[in-house]
Amino acid sequence: MINGKEKHRLDLKKISFVHPRHILLAAGLPTFILSLMLIVLVHVHVKPDCLKAFRIASLENARNSLQEPGIARFDVLQDNKDPNKFILNEVYYTEDDPAAHKETAHYKKWRDTVENMMAEPRQAVKLTNHFPADSEW
Repeated sequence: MINGKEKHRLDLKKISFVHPRHILLAAGLPTFILSLMLIVLVHVHVKPDCLKAFRIASLENARNSLQEPGIARFDVLQDNKDPNKFILNEVYYTEDDPAAHKETAHYKKWRDTVENMMAEPRQAVKLTNHFPADSEW
């Protein structure tokens, strides 16, 4: 048990892909020897008449994105003061994983679906995670 959380062993027979970071975690080894996780905050300003459609398309993309081996977290967040503004919080294991994400069918479907729903071009900010530790995601 680590920090009150029970560690689970990976059953490789049940998993089709194992991220190298997960192997280190399962072995109880530190993961700081790998690069720090990459967080991308995508700011999106949606046209008022497109809110429902944007939300539906973005939730579908997020659910599918979480199935990708390179994604640790994918949040769809809506601004409380301005409901036309969203932030997509995308947490990747490596710097290469966003490019792999953009090659998936579900991302391309989302991109094409929401393109005309935006009031202005979306803006992305790339951040490096320092806390919590990558092993805590």
